[in-house]
Amino acid sequence: MTAPPPGLTEFRVELSDSGLAHIVFDAPDRTMNVFSEAAIVEIGLIARWLEDADVRGALIRSAKTTGFCAGANLPEIWAAYDKIMATPKPRRFRAAYDHFFRMSLALRALETCGKPVASAIAGLALGGGGELALASHYRVLTDDRRAAIGLPESLVGLLPGAGGTQRLPRLVGVERAMPILLEGKRLAGERAIEAGAADKVVKPGEEIAAAEAWLLSSPEPVQPWDRDGWTSPAPAEVSAALEPARRAAVEASLGHYPAIFAILDCVEFGLPQSFEGAVRSEMTSFSHLILRPEPRAMIQTMFLGRVDFERLERKHELPEVAQAAAALVKAEVEKASAESAALAAAGFAGLGEAAPLRVRQQPGYWIEGDDEPARAALAVLRRIHDAAQHLAAGQSEEALRVADYAAVTQSGYPVYLGGPFAFRSESWK
Repeated sequence: MTAPPPGLTEFRVELSDSGLAHIVFDAPDRTMNVFSEAAIVEIGLIARWLEDADVRGALIRSAKTTGFCAGANLPEIWAAYDKIMATPKPRRFRAAYDHFFRMSLALRALETCGKPVASAIAGLALGGGGELALASHYRVLTDDRRAAIGLPESLVGLLPGAGGTQRLPRLVGVERAMPILLEGKRLAGERAIEAGAADKVVKPGEEIAAAEAWLLSSPEPVQPWDRDGWTSPAPAEVSAALEPARRAAVEASLGHYPAIFAILDCVEFGLPQSFEGAVRSEMTSFSHLILRPEPRAMIQTMFLGRVDFERLERKHELPEVAQAAAALVKAEVEKASAESAALAAAGFAGLGEAAPLRVRQQPGYWIEGDDEPARAALAVLRRIHDAAQHLAAGQSEEALRVADYAAVTQSGYPVYLGGPFAFRSESWK
């Protein structure tokens, strides 16, 4: 009998009488699976085990009734960011690349292990969960509205860095991939099949049997992009297909959200390449992106702060500083009516339209630029920051994250800056 891989805590292997290995995602002490550091390591172990295992194929499923996988463990990404930024500056890019490329390597090992791999998806498969599903050779979705594949990393200032910017457009095409990659849209039900992201949709409870049936049909365990007949599109063709999305992104974001442009670059420069080259180009973009201030600010506010806000709101325990911060931002913006054009250019909501800005290539906020709109916007942001400091006295980090989330969602404070407390004075230096 084939022995299961050793040392698994996030997954378990169950061998069926039919010769299949069920890879069951069951993150301990969690109501929902997330892709933790441990899970990344274990996918690599499982992939290497499958190469030699006496099994007909692997079926990946979740043990949780809440869904397949909610995405990455963002607090771990936060901790990794701190560790990378603590290294000497010349070594930071390599530190980021080496740390985050491990998941891409693990998923690549899974899809090239020589055994067919199918995912049975009941519930959400987002972020790392979506990446795991896309790295499978066959995907079965249930037809309830909770079951969907998505790559929402751009919403917290990041990009899908485990091959997602390469697998998705190869499966569904550039035009269909852009809303999922840039806006956090999801693919579910028959739309997922029509697009090419899923292979079968079944009623809840039938997904495992459907995935097993495919695995037992002796399918070829090769992804489309690894087959001999695969032809990569020409660079000019990809650029032309992306031009409308790039133009719309500049107009909508004003150039303040580098993740959007990093994703566009990943697709533009990656699709014409072999898959091996493409995932390395993707990780190069990811590693440059993670060193910028915007992802840290957005993770702090739009993930950690949102989770704290929603939990405390349900318990009717929101700290007073949350509403106080939102009100303060509104008042300061109203007082800065003479600089409304500069504030609109900086990304404050509800102040009219601003001309699209040139996208900064180097790390740093746009407002650190040396032109008049940047200087005017930074002056107002400093006033807001200084005015908010008396509210911060005696507050916990959690309370300040909640207050930043309130300021962003209720007062139009720019998301990429994180809020009046996340945007600290050291960001200006």
